[in-house]
Amino acid sequence: MIRILPREEKFSELFNQQATVLHEAARVLLDMMEGPCAEIAERANQIKALEHRGDTMTHDIITRLNRTFITPLDREDIHELSSRMDDVIDLIDATASRMMLFKITERRPAGIELARIIKRAAAEIVAAVPHITGERDKILEHCQELNRLEHEADTVCRSAIAQLFEEERDPITLIKWKEIFEVLEAAVDKAEDVSDVLETIVLKSA
Repeated sequence: MIRILPREEKFSELFNQQATVLHEAARVLLDMMEGPCAEIAERANQIKALEHRGDTMTHDIITRLNRTFITPLDREDIHELSSRMDDVIDLIDATASRMMLFKITERRPAGIELARIIKRAAAEIVAAVPHITGERDKILEHCQELNRLEHEADTVCRSAIAQLFEEERDPITLIKWKEIFEVLEAAVDKAEDVSDVLETIVLKSA
């Protein structure tokens, strides 16, 4: 039988898979920040593989979106949600790459704390995304927590950079860690962008 209309794709399943990859990347990043420096390259490679998976999923979602006539959400929201989750994964990968390229040989408490915040933000996204096609009001609780985590990360980052300028005597080390802190904080910013898209979806369904 010839199809007149393309079939509706299961975007909710694809979003769940993408959020799971994001959470796994955040988990490996925290392992990198807390674990031995000798394992940084291995963790960075694991994150790079997850980043490639995330890119493939984003491409798959956009391809399916372009061939689907009927979608469960507004087309722009599907595109935005996938793209913003991919942004978080990209910044996790950017952090891991810097840890390896900068040949980091020490641990910084603020780096660990920011990685923990990223993991918590990823967990909120994983918890929120399944409600897209169900009880969308439940999404707002997770959005509130994502907003709170963004403020927490901003505070930790500003404090960490101020401490760097006060205490660090090696300018190269200062530059390296300042950049790492800023990329970590940017990842949480992008997680809040995911929250903004989710809130838009809820408002449109109200």
